[in-house]
Amino acid sequence: MTQALIARRTLLAGLAAAFARPAFAQSDRPVRFILPNATGSGVDAITRAAQNALAKALGHPVVVDNQPGAGGIVGLQALARAPADGLTLGVVSNNVVIFPSVLKSLPFDMPGDFTPIAVCGYTPVVLVVNPKVPAANAKEFVAQLKARNGDMTYASGGNGTILHLAAEMFLDETRTKARHIPYKGVGPMVTDLIGGQVEFATAALPSVQAHLKSGTLRAIGIATPQRTPAAPDIPTFAEQGVPGYVVEAWFGVIAPKNLPAAEVRRVHEAVAAAFADPEVKEAMARQGNVINVRPAEAAMPFFRSELAKYAAIVKKAGVEAQ
Repeated sequence: MTQALIARRTLLAGLAAAFARPAFAQSDRPVRFILPNATGSGVDAITRAAQNALAKALGHPVVVDNQPGAGGIVGLQALARAPADGLTLGVVSNNVVIFPSVLKSLPFDMPGDFTPIAVCGYTPVVLVVNPKVPAANAKEFVAQLKARNGDMTYASGGNGTILHLAAEMFLDETRTKARHIPYKGVGPMVTDLIGGQVEFATAALPSVQAHLKSGTLRAIGIATPQRTPAAPDIPTFAEQGVPGYVVEAWFGVIAPKNLPAAEVRRVHEAVAAAFADPEVKEAMARQGNVINVRPAEAAMPFFRSELAKYAAIVKKAGVEAQ
């Protein structure tokens, strides 16, 4: 075989390999992670802690794009409209499967307009109060709620969010009442909670942990089956006589619909590798997050089961669709 023929075949093989590679692998653009949550939220803290490891695993720079408008609808709509090329992804929480039950109309179908890729784990939910609230534990707090008979105020990061429902679930479990004050994101919620404009809230532990340590907020209890190593001094509600109050604020990675199966596998493997990185594992442990990346094929069935689960919770809590 002549040198010219060998060179020609090598060139053709290289061109064939180049054209066979998916668009994701050929692109030099960064991967944009849309977060339908404000800066300072639990999902934001998780994504930024894993940002460098995700970039390494994906082989592209990672840009975090917070779009919290309309309680997260703006960000989800932007993700639904993005090309399914693996370059625009989203990190989401339970909120995405709650929206269909609490909103009369959505500019997208959940989960039909998305490709669930990985359910990565969950974040502990803690019930916190402004220090002026005269309650140090669940028994005292429930007594306050009953004495004031619906006059106490609680905040959430938005109507129909997991933090809204988590508070409603507590009220339902303890047969108490309070007035809901929704905010446009967790950051403003926490600011007003510290300032005393509202009295209590359920929050992802990472978003309030610094305030608990400084004393600007007080924890009543944590809604996990066992105490978390990240905050071992916060008792569970089960320990305090409210065994039915357990909330898992899970988080996961999704993409626009019709992401090719090969890209789903590629992104899933990268996400799993990123959350297995020792530095990320350490950061997750400090935040109190429990990491358990489920298989890619389990993601869509999980989303569908969660849709049904929260539809039942919304109905029981009596939350009216807006």
